[in-house]
Amino acid sequence: MPLSKHDILRHIPSVDAVLKQTEAAWRAAGVPRRILVDAVRAAVDHARSLVTSEQTGVWDKDSLQRSIVEHVNQRVRAAAGTHYRKVINATGIILHTALGRAVLPARAIRQIQDELSGYSLVQVDVTTGKRSKRDERIEWLLQQLTGAEAATVVNNNAAATVVVLNTVAAGKEVIVSRGQLVEIGGSFRLPDVMAAAGAKLVEVGTTNKTHLRDYERAITEDTAAILRVHPSNYKINGFTSEVPLAPLVQLGHARGLVVIDDVGAGPLVDFYRFGFDSEPTLSESVRTGADLITSSADKLIGGSQGGIILGCAGLIQAIRKNPLMRIVRPGKLTLAALEATLTLFLDEPQALREIPTLRMLCRPLGEIGAQAERIARAVAERVPAASATIIDGCSQMGSGSLPTQDLPTRLVSVAADGVSPGGLARRLRQLNPPIFVRVHKGQVLLDPRTLLDGEEAVVVESLVNALRTDST
Repeated sequence: MPLSKHDILRHIPSVDAVLKQTEAAWRAAGVPRRILVDAVRAAVDHARSLVTSEQTGVWDKDSLQRSIVEHVNQRVRAAAGTHYRKVINATGIILHTALGRAVLPARAIRQIQDELSGYSLVQVDVTTGKRSKRDERIEWLLQQLTGAEAATVVNNNAAATVVVLNTVAAGKEVIVSRGQLVEIGGSFRLPDVMAAAGAKLVEVGTTNKTHLRDYERAITEDTAAILRVHPSNYKINGFTSEVPLAPLVQLGHARGLVVIDDVGAGPLVDFYRFGFDSEPTLSESVRTGADLITSSADKLIGGSQGGIILGCAGLIQAIRKNPLMRIVRPGKLTLAALEATLTLFLDEPQALREIPTLRMLCRPLGEIGAQAERIARAVAERVPAASATIIDGCSQMGSGSLPTQDLPTRLVSVAADGVSPGGLARRLRQLNPPIFVRVHKGQVLLDPRTLLDGEEAVVVESLVNALRTDST
């Protein structure tokens, strides 16, 4: 019999009563009691707030009890589960920031598992037994791969920019083209980053055109550096002009200024040969003569998140002595993963085979199409009421890399009566492992480009189960 509001409040069980009903099963599953107690209190409070705010439907005593217990179970699963876990990326966005960006090479995972499972060598010389440089191995690898005189690494490229600017230009002026005042993820902007570093921004040129004479006119006795920022996350087309790095290096060196080149995504290989627009590589910047070069360590390199700093030995030594380096230095997991990834680049064909980011970029369209056909066929055979068709589409690099350069791909478009596109996508995200897809113009789209080995069968099984379930 439906309960009145007053009766519902009277029949909301106590925390102790709900604990007695749920504790045995969750404690047997190894859930700490404090998590369960917090979940029960929250569930009881939630039920009471729904009643007092009159947001409840028509309840009887049994449905009230079931609702509270289910709420407890949901909260316990969320609190006791692993948040940072494996997901399947079927969006076609190779560097998906929300999904951890670059997939680490198997070699990096093995190195972390095999070499860092106990105590590990990080900052000591095995010959002398004395303290050594934490970034020594990373520096050697970057010297080999780029020709840089010296190198170090921090926890991301924004940190690299801050510590570089703070070291060479704190309290001094840094000249930047207006067309390069970028905004990076999370609404962080270059002027704000420069202010945090203690440098004074001097803007030159216009949004679409900057000339060498603009830099020349801006130099004063307070100028410490010229900063060039490669637009790795946007493009300005049309009536545009920017000054190449070489003239900036000539000008800077002639006037005694440090020339800093932020190359953004920081590729170690030339992507032009893969059909992309030419992107400046780290080695090109070194050869051109930039005094300091910064880039991401993941993105187009495909390693762990980090920030690379290359340059003259004296400047790198000054950066290492900056107190900020203690704040932004990477830990052993980042160093090990980056070491493994950079080592692969010593044999470029091996890097193209074994670094997932590069392998996804180079996947032949025919191979992607064949996988899309297999997925669509398997779903159609097992769920005849569902629609699974193949359409042309585009993959994206993501994370502010290779902007406007979409990759042709083949997509699986999936639909079924009684299941909304948003509802289907939500069900797939709530699976274990969660599966992320695109929802575009009322279609659920899966891009096989970003599926890893062994994930195709999981995707098919998950789609079948999600399509067979009644819409909620």
